[in-house]
Amino acid sequence: MHSASMTEEIIEPELPIVDPHHHLWFHPDPVLAALERQESLTVRSLLPAFRRHPRYLFDEFLADLNTGHDVRATVFVEVHAMYRARGPQMLQSVGEVEFANGMAAMAASGLFGDIGICAGIVGSVDLRLGDAVKDILSAHMRAGGGRYRGVRASQVAYDADPTVLGGGGVPHLMLDPKFREGFRHLGPLGLSYDAWQLEYQLPELLDLARAFPGTQIIVNHAGGLFGLGPYSGRAEERFATWRANLRSLAQCPNVSVKLGGFGMPTCGFPSSFSPTPPSSARLAAEWRPYVESCIDAFGADRCMFESNFPVDAATTTYAVLWNAFKRIASGASDSEKSALFSGTARRVYRLDH
Repeated sequence: MHSASMTEEIIEPELPIVDPHHHLWFHPDPVLAALERQESLTVRSLLPAFRRHPRYLFDEFLADLNTGHDVRATVFVEVHAMYRARGPQMLQSVGEVEFANGMAAMAASGLFGDIGICAGIVGSVDLRLGDAVKDILSAHMRAGGGRYRGVRASQVAYDADPTVLGGGGVPHLMLDPKFREGFRHLGPLGLSYDAWQLEYQLPELLDLARAFPGTQIIVNHAGGLFGLGPYSGRAEERFATWRANLRSLAQCPNVSVKLGGFGMPTCGFPSSFSPTPPSSARLAAEWRPYVESCIDAFGADRCMFESNFPVDAATTTYAVLWNAFKRIASGASDSEKSALFSGTARRVYRLDH
């Protein structure tokens, strides 16, 4: 994989952007060494991003935000960062919400500009805890200081081949009665569910969405494309099945989708393995069929571009990534662009910045 960065002139620098999906993390040397020892295809493919950004906190993210695009606000999504080291295990994830809210408070001071960093916060809760989830969600909401928007459950992503995720995840978790017992508390609390699973798990997500029509579900990374190991060389077959599943999901009015995550090498796009930094034109050409399929299925009002940074730094820079999205959306109307780049994210995540 390449190690250099590509510099491009910013396309449509005046177009307002709300970035609805980013992470913040710190991987000190011992953590990075542990990641490098893992056998998971997913982790190993993301090592370039971890090495490039072992520390990605407020200053590093702000530097990316200020590379030329008009980013107005962002949504932080859980990545198991800054968990509490002490206290009950089920409440340790509250630490990540406290951390993200601290980053948001720094941004809200106005001392660093006018970008609403972490204006929305998505935490991590083990929904398998059933009704006990309600108290944990309440703790997350208090820690979020009015910015807490919902949950992502990382245990959902699963593959029977242990090389894919390193044996992580729980099979058929979205169908589990105990998981749903916890899930049912989201809607009444006004919270949404960020769905991250692999693409062949989308039928299970469809079943979940139909069972909880009053809960907002946000599909991460266009449904979780995967093209490594046992799934490599199967792009055409995978595309047809993925698109059919997305079209079925689009029939549920409570489901929206994030357009991004394509820079993760796990997707298998050739640009992620290029020896030289790919241009935004190349990225747009590779990603366009997936983006346009999502928009065709859901409509611009239920689609939102996302950076997924710094994970997608494995393939490209923040500035080039948004240039690629703008190239893909070049033929859209002004109202469609407004929805795709900011409007849908503002509405779905209830942002007022």
